[in-house]
Amino acid sequence: MNTKWDTRLLGDILEPTETLDPQRAPNSEFEYIDVSSVSNKTFRIEQTQTLKGRDAPSRARRRVKANDVLFATVRPTLSRIALVPNELDNQICSTGYFVLRPRPGICARFLFYFLLTEEFNARMEQLQKGASYPAVTDRDVRSQPISFPESAEQRRIVGLLDKAFAAIATAKANTEKNLQNARALFTSRLESVFAANGRAWPSKPLADLTSKIGSGATPLGGEKVYQQHGVPFIRSLNVHDEGFRHERLAFLRESQAADLDNVTVKPGDVLLNITGASIARSCLVPENLTPARVSQHVSIVRPIPEKLDSEFLHYLLISRPYKTQLLQAGEGAGATRQALTKAGIERFRIEVPPRVEEQRSVASQLREFADATRRLESMGKRKLDALDGLKCSLLNAAFVGAL
Repeated sequence: MNTKWDTRLLGDILEPTETLDPQRAPNSEFEYIDVSSVSNKTFRIEQTQTLKGRDAPSRARRRVKANDVLFATVRPTLSRIALVPNELDNQICSTGYFVLRPRPGICARFLFYFLLTEEFNARMEQLQKGASYPAVTDRDVRSQPISFPESAEQRRIVGLLDKAFAAIATAKANTEKNLQNARALFTSRLESVFAANGRAWPSKPLADLTSKIGSGATPLGGEKVYQQHGVPFIRSLNVHDEGFRHERLAFLRESQAADLDNVTVKPGDVLLNITGASIARSCLVPENLTPARVSQHVSIVRPIPEKLDSEFLHYLLISRPYKTQLLQAGEGAGATRQALTKAGIERFRIEVPPRVEEQRSVASQLREFADATRRLESMGKRKLDALDGLKCSLLNAAFVGAL
C-alpha cells in the first residue's frame, strides 16, 4: 500500500449521527428505510415507506442525511449497503442499519466502496453472532481499520470505480437480457411445436398411452427419517422443467423403500409434480436414479414405448399450451390448493404423431435446441461470474493503492 495512505478505525473518521422517536410528532410524515429497502444487487435504496409518526415501527429511530452510507448490521453477509440520495435527506432508517457519516476529508463514495470489499465483508462474517438472526454490532463496524489517501486521490479512485462499475453493470444487463432471450426462444420453439395449429396429430387421453400413472407417499416421520445414503427418494423440489435437480435429494432405508415398491421409477418414466406451488413441473427421471421412489407430491407417468416416446411427452408437458391446460386442471380440482388427480391425468388429452419414430424425431430436434440454449446459458453465467470477479479485483486493487 502507498505509504502516503493513513490508517484509522472507521469510528475515528465518522461524524456523530442522530436518533429520534417519530411518534413524538404523530402527524408528521417521513420516508422510512427498512432493512429490506436496500438491494444487495444494485446497492441502492430501491423503495421506502411513507409513514406518519404515530405509525412508526419501534426500529424507526435513525435520522439519515444525503451521502450517508448505510450498512445493514442484520445478516451483514448479505451486503445491504447503500448511499443515501439527496431526495431522502433528513428521513429515517431502521436501527438495523449502522449509519456512516464521513468527516470532512473522507469521500462518502470511497467509504461506500470500502464496505463492498471482500476484506471488510470477511471481517463482518467472522464477527457476526446468532444462528437464526446473525448480526454484528455498531461497535464491531466502528472498530474496523480503514486505509485511505488524501481526498483528491480518493476522488480519483472513486471516479475510476464509478466508470468501471457502470460499464460492468451495462455488460451484466446485456448478458442477462441475452439469457432471457435464449430462454424465451426455446419457450417459443416449444410453443410452435405443440400449439394447436391444424396438424393432423390425433388426440388421445394419457390413459391410452401409458402403463402407469401414480404418485407415492412420504414415510412416517417425514424428513426426520431421511438418510444420507440408500434408495433415492424423489420429491417435488427435485423435479424441474429444465431437468432433474439432485440438490437435497433424500434417501430411504431399504425397509422404508419396500413399503413404496408400487411407486418405483423405471428408465423412461416422466415425473410430474401434482400439488402445491410447483404443480405441473415435469422432467425425465435420470436413469442412474432407478429404482428410486417418489413422494405423494410427484406422479410417475410411464409411457408405453410402442405408443409414446418419453422425451416427446416431457417436452409436450412443459410447453406453454399443455402447461396452461395442466394448471387449469389443477385449479379445477376442487381442493383447497392446486392439485392434479390420478383420474385427471389419465383423462388429460394430448395430440401426438401416431408413429413413435416421428415423435422421436421431434424430440431429437427439441433436444438439440435445448442443448444449444443450455450452452448459451452456461456461457452467460460464466460471463456474469467473471464480471463479478472483475468487480472484486477492482475493489481489492483500489484499497491497496494499486488502481
